This record gives sequence, structure tokens and C-alpha cells, in this order.
Amino acid sequence: MARIAGYDLPKNKQIHVALQYIYGIGKFLSKKILEVTQINPGKKVADLTPDEVTKLREQIEKKYKVEGDLRTETAMNIKRLKDIGCYRGIRHIKKLPVRGQRTSTNARTHKGARPPVGGKKKAQEATRAAS
Repeated sequence: MARIAGYDLPKNKQIHVALQYIYGIGKFLSKKILEVTQINPGKKVADLTPDEVTKLREQIEKKYKVEGDLRTETAMNIKRLKDIGCYRGIRHIKKLPVRGQRTSTNARTHKGARPPVGGKKKAQEATRAAS
């Protein structure tokens, strides 16, 4: 089992896919890391030698911010935007889309579920009419 950046990579995946399980490493970066370390991208994680795992671990730790450090940096950047009160910070505070998307329709992912409208009132009227 290969443990890189505090994350256990899945054994049955190819290494170029398995590296993408680490927060902060995508398709491009995964292939770039494998080029530098001279590891075959089609090789399965279970087939990696301990030496190759060490190469990967050292390369990632030396050059890239991943997992906890990257999450912390992202959170601090958002906190800074909120503290200085800029437009993007205000959008984060109000839980609205930050990058200029429309909000009259869509934006449900960021805004959350719609509040229920009128559900209780109809139920109360029905119970009054029955009595």
C-alpha cells in the first residue's frame, strides 16, 4: 500500500489515476510528477516498488502544496477576502456565487435548498375545516 501525503492510494488503480485522489493533484500534475520521477503511468499502485513510492513521496512533498497545507491556504485566502470586505468576500459571507454567475435562476448548489413556502398554512386550514 502506498501512503503519500497522508493518503493511502487505492491498490487496484493505475498510478496516474491514483495520484489524483490526493487533494491538489489533478490530471496534468499527476502526469508531470510521473515524468519527473520516470515512473510508467500505466503501472498499478500495487506493483510499485518501495523505491518508486519514496521517489513519488519526495517529489510531491518537495515541490507541491497538497492536502492539509493546501486546504489551510485556501481557507485563509477566503477568510482574508471576508475580513477586508471586498466584493468576493461579501459574496462568500452571503453564500452566493462569487465568480459572476447569475442568481435569479440556478445557483442552487451554492445557495442551498429553497425554503418551503406555504406548506404549514394549508395544513392548518384543512384541520380547521374538518372540525
